[in-house]
Amino acid sequence: MDSIMNVAEVQLSYKSNVKSSTRYKINSSQDAYELLIKCFPDDTIEYKESFKVVLLNQSNKVLGIVPISEGGISATYVDVRLILQAALLANATQVILAHNHPSGSMKPSTLDDVLTEKVRKVAELMEIHVADHIILSPEKEYYSYHDEGKL
Repeated sequence: MDSIMNVAEVQLSYKSNVKSSTRYKINSSQDAYELLIKCFPDDTIEYKESFKVVLLNQSNKVLGIVPISEGGISATYVDVRLILQAALLANATQVILAHNHPSGSMKPSTLDDVLTEKVRKVAELMEIHVADHIILSPEKEYYSYHDEGKL
């Protein structure tokens, strides 16, 4: 009988102190890049790979940026469930995936392509749109899956 009460309490929350009217709006991959480059510090962008997600509302306004993982020189493990968890908590209707290539290469890897498609399919089930996947480099360049017609 006592084991019934031996369960964890789960609390879910998303808190924003930002008025909707003042949120950054993303209209293009360039807008996304200009926001994201500020989240990849100069001292680490060519040191290790990091993966982040930009959460957007229906009006393309940024609800938040979530760090998903940090890895090594050539890869980082991305758990798709963490991406969806963040999007659902923020009531995001769209997401932009983003990671850096410390090598400076702008060419997406096969693993990048597989991950992008996996996230797209899973997010679609939850009616969340993957608007783009941006790859940033230390050379202040970027690659956009959307602009290249891969999304």
